[in-house]
Order: sequence, then structure tokens, then C-alpha cells
Amino acid sequence: MQLCRDIFLKKNQDYGTSWRILRPSSLTDQIFIKAQRIRTIEEKGTQRIDEGRLPEFIGIVNYCIMALIQVDLGANDRLNLASNEIAAIYKAKTDEIRVLMVDKNHDYGDAWRSMRISSFTDLILMKLLRIKSIEGNNGQTIISEGTASGYQDIINYAIFGIIKLNETT
Repeated sequence: MQLCRDIFLKKNQDYGTSWRILRPSSLTDQIFIKAQRIRTIEEKGTQRIDEGRLPEFIGIVNYCIMALIQVDLGANDRLNLASNEIAAIYKAKTDEIRVLMVDKNHDYGDAWRSMRISSFTDLILMKLLRIKSIEGNNGQTIISEGTASGYQDIINYAIFGIIKLNETT
């Protein structure tokens, strides 16, 4: 998570919070593009752009954080956030997600360690399709959790992918 945070904050220094203009659905699509690229690399076994799966998983984490922030703050409200404010919001979101990860890991007993990275990719894509469906229904669900919990789950799967990729290098 620290690696993702460092990259997020460095890009924030370069670009500011220009991403605040994006609607959550646009962020969902950006996450989908990254997850689909990971799946394509996994299926083809080759790539033409010199960025592998690791940067894409990091991008997924950071775009999900952006989406969670957009859900909370709303798009188009206060587009420019100060660096220290966005760093504090990022930390609060990741602290929340870390608690969720620890709680779920307790209940599932480290099952993710036996999973393939490609399964994380597929689970991320499935969660994204669910989020797109909820977005298509204007956020209304009958029994399911909303988009925020989907983004949180995607972050956890991406973090597991990052950990497993780092263990193999």
C-alpha cells in the first residue's frame, strides 16, 4: 500500500487533483481498462508496452481510491485539493481498507495466498462488471452492497496481486 501511496502522491505533485473532474463511472472504466490489459498480458504471455502487470495493479489501487473519494466528495465539487488534504484523505481511505483486509483475511484464513494472480484479475473484472451494473441502475441495489464496497474489494485483490508479483521477483 505504501508503494501505491508514494506513486499517487508523486503524481499528485505533477498533475494536482485534475482527476477530480472525472465521474465515478469514468474511473470505473479506467480501472476496467487496466484490469483488461492485465488479463490480455496473462493470456497472450507477451506485451508490447514495457509496463507489466505490477504498474497496472498499482494503477487499479489508485484509481479505486480516486473513485472512493469521488463517491464521498462528489465530482466537480472542489476540484483542487491541497496536497496535504489529499494525502490525509488517501491515508484515511487506505486505513479503512486495511481494516477490511485484515478482517476478511482473518475469516478466510490467508486463502488468497493459494490463489493464482490470474484469479485476482478475473475477480477484479467481475467486480467491475457488477459496479458498472449498479452505475447503470443509478446506484440502486435490491440486496447488494453499493459501489464503494466493490472498489474496496478490488483494492484488496489488487494488493494481493502486487504482493504475489513481488514475491516472484
